[in-house]
Amino acid sequence: MEATGRTTLCICSFLFIITEVSSELIHIPSLVHRGIEGKSLLLPVETRFQLDEAEIQGTWSHTTTSGTRTTLVTFTKNATITDMMYRNHLLFREPNVSLLIRKLNQDDEGDYHLNLNVQFHNNKGLFKERRTVHVIVDVPVSTPVIEKSPSYAVVEDKANVTWTCSVERGTRVVFQWLRDNIPLGPGDRYHFSHDNSTLLISPVRKEDKGIYWCVASNPISQGRHSRAVELNVYYGPYNLEVNSGQGLRTGEVFTINPGELVFFECQADSNPPNSYVWISKRRNTTMVITEGPRLEVRSYRLAQAEEYMCRAFNNVTQKQDEAQFTLVVASLGTGKEKHTQEGSSVSPLAAITVGSLFIISCMLLFFLRRTCHPKRVLMSIYNRPLAEQKRPHRSGHEDATEDFGIYEFVSIPGKMESAQASCRSLARFESVQDMHTTIYDVIRHVPETPSHSLLN
Repeated sequence: MEATGRTTLCICSFLFIITEVSSELIHIPSLVHRGIEGKSLLLPVETRFQLDEAEIQGTWSHTTTSGTRTTLVTFTKNATITDMMYRNHLLFREPNVSLLIRKLNQDDEGDYHLNLNVQFHNNKGLFKERRTVHVIVDVPVSTPVIEKSPSYAVVEDKANVTWTCSVERGTRVVFQWLRDNIPLGPGDRYHFSHDNSTLLISPVRKEDKGIYWCVASNPISQGRHSRAVELNVYYGPYNLEVNSGQGLRTGEVFTINPGELVFFECQADSNPPNSYVWISKRRNTTMVITEGPRLEVRSYRLAQAEEYMCRAFNNVTQKQDEAQFTLVVASLGTGKEKHTQEGSSVSPLAAITVGSLFIISCMLLFFLRRTCHPKRVLMSIYNRPLAEQKRPHRSGHEDATEDFGIYEFVSIPGKMESAQASCRSLARFESVQDMHTTIYDVIRHVPETPSHSLLN
């Protein structure tokens, strides 16, 4: 019983030693290698023992992606046997038991297994090494091909569109879709296959129209673009609107001057372009005036106000829309007034200044007229008191007798009954009507012999 225990302990110790030693006999830097089709790939192995001190025996075998396993190379320290089918395709490198694969192809992809047996000269034990290396063969991506189904234009909300992107060559290809250079992602109406090679748009709408591309790439190929394909979608009419460059618009009411010729434009977003019909509404009856996007109206043929309607119809989508407006004939003033309504460039300060100057000028004219009125000048002379009138006249003459004489006023032309009036009659001067319409001249008569009564 005791002997059996010792034997078990020795075996466990021996296995432990073998495990520790074998874990360090060989080293493979990477267990996954990625290669490119048509180029060589080396599966390196590093030995951590002296080959002169041991005998080796091993094999390299390959398991394809389908599960088929084939022995490629059988080797010893002194000899190498390569499968005849792979003699020109593989190269076994001694003494470090590495394997070189020439001109990779897709069939070379899979797992490569290294089985190595090592026996040292000074030890009767046998050490076994097992390693598996995974090889990936990448094929460069060819130019992708894009297809659309159906190939013709579609009607919004009534059709679906399926896009397909494919490549003739390439492995592990990733696809991406773009519309007008904007990447597309999953959405309520956008559905992608697991590899993004197919895009389904269901249903198609106006915003889906545009230029589509697909981009294909893999780890060794940058994105390659397909040709551009346009998606044409029939839609509309949308945003129907009536506009005019004449008159004044307030909401849906257009006001124009009498006798003015007015043009109206009817526009809507639609594909293909709409058919337009202009309709006049009078006394609960409608009448088609003309067809086309433009309407010409002569205001002198209108009553005070009249209602119109523009109807847009899409022959493909079978949809239509209408826009109603009222045309009113009324005087909008001159061009200057209309310009002022639209937005005058004259500042309020300038208007106030001009008005102030006008008022001041009127006031000056008014005061000058009151001050210089001929009737008031004459009345101010002859309405003076008699004592003041008899005062010596201080005109600057040395002798007052120089002013002696008889004065009379003569009207030119005269509206009074007599062409001459004496000084006494001047007292009744105020009673004369329309004085301000008569021009007067003063005539002095100097008598030869002064009268004593006149001197008094």
